[in-house]
Amino acid sequence: MSAPPFSVRVAGLGRAYAEHYALVGLDADFPAGSVTALLGPNGAGKSTLLGMLSTLVRPTEGTIYFGDQALQGPAARRARRYVGYVGHHTMVYGSLTARENLLFFAGLYGLDDRAGRAERALAEVGLADATDRPVAGFSRGMAQRLTLARALLPEPPVLLLDEPLTGLDPAGVEVALGLFQAQRDRGAVIILASHDLGAVEQIADRALILRRGRKRFLGAIEGSLVARYHEAVGA
Repeated sequence: MSAPPFSVRVAGLGRAYAEHYALVGLDADFPAGSVTALLGPNGAGKSTLLGMLSTLVRPTEGTIYFGDQALQGPAARRARRYVGYVGHHTMVYGSLTARENLLFFAGLYGLDDRAGRAERALAEVGLADATDRPVAGFSRGMAQRLTLARALLPEPPVLLLDEPLTGLDPAGVEVALGLFQAQRDRGAVIILASHDLGAVEQIADRALILRRGRKRFLGAIEGSLVARYHEAVGA
């Protein structure tokens, strides 16, 4: 059974590496049932923020809230069951088949009907004909489709997407955007970082724009996302 929807909020969130701050004092909210475009130039802090929200990167300061729960100590580890994460690496195993990968991750999430969930997820991303092929033989686009299936498998309340359209052809991009819209419609918090502003603009309700680790804009998208982005970053 999927967890009920909840909002995500960060207060004073920061992350330092040595003497360099990748993210500085961020206050932001991410409502349930919304898609927030996470935008900014390279080095703006986008991946750092997604890493902290996924609990894979520990904040230097500040607090993350899933609903009313602060993600500190054991609560941060427990929160991982609520997160679907797509990063720069596929996080799937080349020696396993597509089906075996999803069965493995379904076990980690403690899901019921693991075989059925795996079959449905593979069909949704267009890999029904490649179910029993070793992932090592997949193209980059096929591996990315499997990565999306892995992230969506538990129907997570929080979906963190760091350049999720990488390697996808136009048909794959269309499939991915449709899946993200379906997750939003069921109440998930979706935070989507991408340089493909045209694709992001099709599904994003809101935008968080960062520059040099600092918030430059947070709010509903009114008018052109491209124009809002260039205005915020001074490009």
